[in-house]
Amino acid sequence: MRQDRPYPSLAEATRIWARIGLLSFGGPAGQIALMHRILVEEQKWLGERRFLHALNYCMLLPGPEAMQLAVYIGWLMHRTIGGLIAGLLFVLPGVAAIMTLSWIYALYGNVGPVEALFFGLKAAVLAIVVQAVVRIGSRALKNGAMLAVAVASFVAIFVFAVPFPLIVLTAGLIGFLGARAGLPAFQDGGGHGKVGAVQVDDAETLLGEETPEHTRVNRAWALRVSSVLLLLWLTPVALLFLLSGPADVFAQIAGFFSVMAVVTFGGAYAVLAYVAQEAVQNFGWLAPGEMLDGLGMAETTPGPLIMVTQFVGFMGAYRDAGGLPPLLAGTLGGLLTTWVTFMPCYLWIFLGAPFIERMRGNKVLGAALTAITAAVVGVILNLAIWFGMHVIFEDVRPVTGMGVDMELPVPASVDLAALALVVLAAIAVFRLRLGPVTVLAACAAAGMVIGAVGWA
Repeated sequence: MRQDRPYPSLAEATRIWARIGLLSFGGPAGQIALMHRILVEEQKWLGERRFLHALNYCMLLPGPEAMQLAVYIGWLMHRTIGGLIAGLLFVLPGVAAIMTLSWIYALYGNVGPVEALFFGLKAAVLAIVVQAVVRIGSRALKNGAMLAVAVASFVAIFVFAVPFPLIVLTAGLIGFLGARAGLPAFQDGGGHGKVGAVQVDDAETLLGEETPEHTRVNRAWALRVSSVLLLLWLTPVALLFLLSGPADVFAQIAGFFSVMAVVTFGGAYAVLAYVAQEAVQNFGWLAPGEMLDGLGMAETTPGPLIMVTQFVGFMGAYRDAGGLPPLLAGTLGGLLTTWVTFMPCYLWIFLGAPFIERMRGNKVLGAALTAITAAVVGVILNLAIWFGMHVIFEDVRPVTGMGVDMELPVPASVDLAALALVVLAAIAVFRLRLGPVTVLAACAAAGMVIGAVGWA
């Protein structure tokens, strides 16, 4: 640790994390790049290798990798309290923004200008999700075996409605067995390239290759912190099931999003595929178009993209209030969703980070995770097609039988205004390479214009 400049105090670090939280637009890739620029390039708290080492570990975990990276670095710099503060400030702006928009949506969502606004946002969201398919696929599908895993995953979820967790587990098993068998296609565990424009040598940073005392493995500490976090996470879930029963909407929200926090590997867009499948088709908490509206909210506000789950929980409880005032029920449902979604992130970091060095270089584990990432490409492609059908077509019909459980659009129901806006959004994303916030703002404005002239 360099001695020629002062180590940041917890108060100074809190101000930095608050700044990151307020500026964290643009999804996981943009948020990780933002943290790299501020923490590595500007503040020089830690170096390139240390940052990527932390990022690689967070990419192994279920849930939002950007939020977990913030917790990891906060813990690395200022122990447990630093991790708690970093994670809280990373999500707090998004919690407030999504809750405010959820209230507006519930009260005024059917008002013409609001409908027109979200009409435009849906086109931008579709283009951004397609971009995610291309970006992740270009990294993950390095050979024929990975491409086959992606195709099989897409067919499984799109044609046969196979649950996302089963797809992830199967892909991980394929990668594990392929590596154990010594197959060449499964020997490369993948990795991450540059996340920022500037590389900073560890020697220039406050925290280089040395290992601070509090980051060493301490089994007693790990047991204590894990017990506390498990109680904080699962006690509300257990109480809701015991007191209200499994049919209660709050118990369903707590149970579903707790499972989601454990099984959703592969980043925010993979999480959205799972949430969309279950929340819309299984629980019926909201309609497909409303899921797109929620994603538009999450894309245009600071905080993790997975914050869209708060909107899902809000709408589910709002529509099944169980005797409570609907807005109160929705607020409680949204906050409950956020609690069970993000509390496990602290558990994964505080329990696992001290053991991270023991995980480095494990080729079998790397192969399993590479296969999971390939499967996630197929799942996100399913998400893009599912979104696209519901944005561009007004009528989508189920096709079932012989094990098939899928939806197909009715060609005659195409919405020409929506199709045109999607094409323009795609040009903005892929040809003009505009940022997501710019594309979302432009499409929202275009939606308002289309609504004003009566084309939407």
